Amino acid sequence: MTRPTPPVARREPKSITQLGRTRVDDYAWMKDENWKEVLRDPKVLRADIRDHLDAENAYTKALLDDPTKALQEALFAEMKGRIKEDDSSVPASDGAWDYYVRYEIGAEHPVHGRRPRGRSDGEVVLLDEEALSKGKAFFQVGAAHHSPDHRLYAWAADEQGSEYYTIRIKDLATGETLAFEIESAYGDFTFSPDSQWLFWIWRDENARPSKVYRRPARGGEDVLVYEEADDGMFLGVGTTSDDSHVVVHVGNQETTEIWLIPASDPTRPPFVAEPRRVGVKYELDHWTDRWVIRTNDDGAVDFKLVTSTAEIPAKSTWTDFVPHQPGHYVTGFAAYAGHLVRLERVNANDRIVVMTRGGGEHEIVFDEEACALSLSGGYEYDTTVTRFIYQSPTTPRQWFDYDMASRERTLRKTQEIPSGHDPAKYVARRLTATAADGVQVPITVLMLQDTPLDGSAPLLLYGYGAYGHAMEPSFSIRNLSLVDRGWIWATAHVRGGSDKGWGWFLDGRKEKKPNSFTDFIACAEHLSAEGYGKAGKMVAYGGSAGGMLMGAIANLRPDLWAGVIAAVPFVDVLNTMSDTTLPLTPPEWPEWGNPLEDEAAYDTIAAYSPYDQVAPRPYPPVLATGGLSDPRVTYWEPQKWVARLRQVSTSDAPILLKINMDAGHGGASGRFDFLKEIALDYAFAIWAVDRGWE
Repeated sequence: MTRPTPPVARREPKSITQLGRTRVDDYAWMKDENWKEVLRDPKVLRADIRDHLDAENAYTKALLDDPTKALQEALFAEMKGRIKEDDSSVPASDGAWDYYVRYEIGAEHPVHGRRPRGRSDGEVVLLDEEALSKGKAFFQVGAAHHSPDHRLYAWAADEQGSEYYTIRIKDLATGETLAFEIESAYGDFTFSPDSQWLFWIWRDENARPSKVYRRPARGGEDVLVYEEADDGMFLGVGTTSDDSHVVVHVGNQETTEIWLIPASDPTRPPFVAEPRRVGVKYELDHWTDRWVIRTNDDGAVDFKLVTSTAEIPAKSTWTDFVPHQPGHYVTGFAAYAGHLVRLERVNANDRIVVMTRGGGEHEIVFDEEACALSLSGGYEYDTTVTRFIYQSPTTPRQWFDYDMASRERTLRKTQEIPSGHDPAKYVARRLTATAADGVQVPITVLMLQDTPLDGSAPLLLYGYGAYGHAMEPSFSIRNLSLVDRGWIWATAHVRGGSDKGWGWFLDGRKEKKPNSFTDFIACAEHLSAEGYGKAGKMVAYGGSAGGMLMGAIANLRPDLWAGVIAAVPFVDVLNTMSDTTLPLTPPEWPEWGNPLEDEAAYDTIAAYSPYDQVAPRPYPPVLATGGLSDPRVTYWEPQKWVARLRQVSTSDAPILLKINMDAGHGGASGRFDFLKEIALDYAFAIWAVDRGWE
């Protein structure tokens, strides 16, 4: 069969001089100068750019449809078959009501509902996402909250993937949506504890959250509460667990600052808890008569808990509560009237510790070698019951209610797999690779019990490694479709994440970012040496900042991979980090460095930026995906990268691009439509290993 001819992008060399250094970008034209308008209305995309993206999508379809269309459909059917279509969440009680979300059979989006506490009848529909999504190519709800007095329900909806949200409020007595809307909003908001006010965040013309406003919950004039002058900061709003304060959170990857408003006086101007200091992070909650603060101050790399009984919890009032323990990364905590629950991570595994107000503590113990734990939260403060979720690569999610006083554990729900799931068929293992500098890098492996370890099984190696996000050893209905076909699924817990603590993150950012790439390669080599894979039968997979990882390892070791899948890949790092008009550029400088002002940062980024480091090499097959309305990793990053790869690769392996013209960073918004995109990725992996492109 004759292979379809790929699009050839025109080259328009653009010379860029910066800090005395000059680079040439042949594909800068792919960035629409009116990209801000495109975020709000994708139809205004410049015609030549749209034509090229359409041609790329057509090429990918032409190349993959014939050999993999049936496989994609089978993969999608399998993954969909593992979803309980009429599923519902475990109800969360608040006062007289139980709140939950549920799905109807065939629905892409859920219904938000409530019913009288402890009953199974009397449902009140709060929000029907499925009905609102009809006729829309994209529909995504961000925050959705009921007011504390249970009379209003508010939600933020994004209808094009650009993350510009519109907030609407429903009167639950009448069932009517109030006449006013809040546009150009961030997907985060909160009601004041007295239910009289709504605090929301405005996104500016550069799509950055920059101002917090307060307006009457039933409509009225907006009042500016807080304005952030630093383009490099994100904003968030919420309330403390005991409903004593409204909280405005300001921060980036390395610095935070919190402003507080007493709930007893919600129109009062906010006051700062502890002024920002570069490199110091903290978060706080009010625990009835004291503040609890999680912080990395005073060299607490893996964070500690401190307390304060002052009205304004400035550092001068802090007292150590849970001292810093290197290697015991305190990832978060939840406050209840009589207890405090903290979540820790030790050597890439989670643990939950329950403390009493008197200071005694105990751990909730689990057996599996690799598992993931998360706190599920709740509405009620004066309770002895907390909820957590347990899962592992072989064990579906389980929701437990845990009585912190009696230590009784009640299973509320187990994730149902309608098509069936036998955990005994699978084995999950924790391996360790030795990095180039001698550091031990964890790997989590999932495979069938009888999978041979002689290098004959195809292997997919997944990685991320940025922002301190840990790759939890969680359960995935998607990964089983490869594992059931004899594949080994492995996750590399590389530096840049927080899998082994906050220091693990610090060792994979800024000038140390290359550690993420060499860690990933070390994991691949270790897996190969131990028989879990071998060069030419391994596929690398990562998305967003993990897509940067994919671009880097394709440049560094193209010989290892049968294929590389880069989802919404952040690959044009130098250009993006030099463009202050883009939404995430100033907030990202603490992560990557500022190449506009720092020569060392420029040189470091230039040395690894996947787009800039593309060179004549025998690249393996590559599939890059993206979303036209993506404000995080803009569509032109994968578009430019694919064009350059195709221009210089010395192999004849296909380089593919698939852009969702109706979505943003997270891909398709529906729970089933999203699986079709995953099915394409997996079909590409199988096709690449089988060398179906030859």
